[in-house]
Amino acid sequence: MSLIPFRMKRSNGMEPANLTTMTDFRNEMNRLFEGFFSRPLMGSSGPSWFETGEPGQWMPAIDLSESGGEIHVRAELPGIDPKDVDVSVSEDRLVISGEKKSATEKTTDGWTHRESHYGSFNRAIPLPEAVDPAKVTARYDKGVLTVELTKSPTSTSRKVPVLTQ
Repeated sequence: MSLIPFRMKRSNGMEPANLTTMTDFRNEMNRLFEGFFSRPLMGSSGPSWFETGEPGQWMPAIDLSESGGEIHVRAELPGIDPKDVDVSVSEDRLVISGEKKSATEKTTDGWTHRESHYGSFNRAIPLPEAVDPAKVTARYDKGVLTVELTKSPTSTSRKVPVLTQ
């Protein structure tokens, strides 16, 4: 068995059926691998853990836990103003969205270096059980958003205010 791709030539230009199937399979695998490796995990300036496939968008890390009659969600939102964070809950999902805005300026030896970073995010987190929208709280402290949801047999929708400490 050879690991080098090859094509058998026939005088009539037709390939055997099993070789055509293997060629199609190889081409499909090449396409999948090319798509996977075309988006590297590291950007030009280093690791970009929050980036998604869309420029200007990023995805915050989310921790979801459940204890007793409550569901706890913790989202890391460093550098985001709590006024720019929206939290809403519906029947079966929690949606956390917002926008990150930051700009820095440094002047040394007659040179000015400015950088601006803007990006929006939207995370829809499926909930394992229905929750009571009236008993949902959201707290933001030092770049971490904590949402507490109380389980309920019936549910509706409600926008949740984000409190700061």
